[in-house]
Amino acid sequence: MARGTALTPLGLAALSLLVEEPMHPYEMYQLLIARHEDRLVKVRPGTLYHAVGRLEEQGLVAATGTDREGNRPERTTYTISAAGREAFTARIRDMLAAPVNEYPSFPLAISEAYNLPADVVVGLLDRRLTALQEQLEYLESGEELLRTKGVERKYWVDIQYQQSMLQAEIAWIRGFQDQLRSGELPW
Repeated sequence: MARGTALTPLGLAALSLLVEEPMHPYEMYQLLIARHEDRLVKVRPGTLYHAVGRLEEQGLVAATGTDREGNRPERTTYTISAAGREAFTARIRDMLAAPVNEYPSFPLAISEAYNLPADVVVGLLDRRLTALQEQLEYLESGEELLRTKGVERKYWVDIQYQQSMLQAEIAWIRGFQDQLRSGELPW
């Protein structure tokens, strides 16, 4: 892989699966969905096939064979190459070490909220809080299920990170709403 070639989130997810064992893209897709990885990366069968194709062009994966079951189309199985493993670990290291501003839309929306009446902002944030609480409950039930199944925590530590981020956002929004309601923050 050429230095500076960035792995897409979907390409990174595909390489992660190939670290486990060789597989074909549809098998990757099914596993990503079964593991609910679609909450971390946008995944569709077609885009996954294209991502694997790009990884192959870059020498990060290699086809190891093609098989066919019944009337189904041929499926090419891929394995991660040494260059792919190196690129994968380098990218994970970079992502863990260096914060990146990903430009989420909520900070922009909140920075422009003063253009709306305070009561409207409070109402819209109530709707956001409902959605955030639903997401938090979903993650909490997922964590409980994983604990019950005995899945090692290292495989789902991201769920706890996401819960913490949601809890922080919920707390901040509630405090902001209190400031708007009480008049502490002139609007």
